[in-house]
Amino acid sequence: MSGSRLSDSALTALAPVIWGSTYLVTTELLPPDRPLLASTMRALPAGLILLAIGRTLPRGVWWWRSLVLGVLNIGAFFYLLFVAAYHLPGGVAALMTTVQPMIVLVLSALLLKDRIRPVHVAACVLGAAGVALLVLQPDAGLDAVGLAAGLLAAVSMASGIVLTKHWQRPARVGLLTFTGWQLTVGGLVLLPFTLLGEGLPGSVTADNLAGFAYLGLVGALFAYSIWFRGVQRLPALAVSFLGFGSPLAATLLGYFVLDQALSPLQVVGALTVVAAVVLSQPRPTRRAAAPSEERSETPVAS
Repeated sequence: MSGSRLSDSALTALAPVIWGSTYLVTTELLPPDRPLLASTMRALPAGLILLAIGRTLPRGVWWWRSLVLGVLNIGAFFYLLFVAAYHLPGGVAALMTTVQPMIVLVLSALLLKDRIRPVHVAACVLGAAGVALLVLQPDAGLDAVGLAAGLLAAVSMASGIVLTKHWQRPARVGLLTFTGWQLTVGGLVLLPFTLLGEGLPGSVTADNLAGFAYLGLVGALFAYSIWFRGVQRLPALAVSFLGFGSPLAATLLGYFVLDQALSPLQVVGALTVVAAVVLSQPRPTRRAAAPSEERSETPVAS
């Protein structure tokens, strides 16, 4: 992998690592049993901040495209993620994301005309096995609502990744503005459901405010900016595999912050996840070529 591709992958991977902390923040800092409120507060303030900075609204087809991407990448994904976080242990909730690369693999073949290669399939299997070793422990709590929400969250995010890659960012629109469109749409879609379905809490503690601030500024504004940058620069499947950093981070935070045990199988699982991510990342082709051709090589994984 070239230096620029390596740095792009490393920066993009930081977003799922941050999202892995969502499970810890949700259970430790946010008001209980309010996934809609948590989703709205994560998306809408960050989106409005970015809109105020960019001062540019969508035009033409980008009105409905922003609506679709905002729902898939933000609105539906956030809500389903928080439902899973409230119903399942963090690692088990993250386990459901392992189907995401498989969905991306199929959608990329259909929409982006990417070839499905044996290395892609192997990375999918390896990643799923690694996450399973990380989170499927004998005492893991399994809840049907949480499992369904986690699965649908993976479908939503996978569709959003491929459509974002397929449509690309409109010309002369900055990355922060593009991110702001989606965060704002996602937040606005969630807002009426939040007010009607949950309402506002009777009181808000300092811990609640700290949790909302972290999820909005770090978990949404910053993390999604570098995530969409990665979607633009890296192959869709490679970006999707970086999402495995979320369950890895959730498991490690549980170990270091909540004093949860980390078994030898979980250590093997963590190493397996890392191997799957590395395997899925783009690499330059190996062929005899003139120097000018070598500089324009494209990655194999796409």
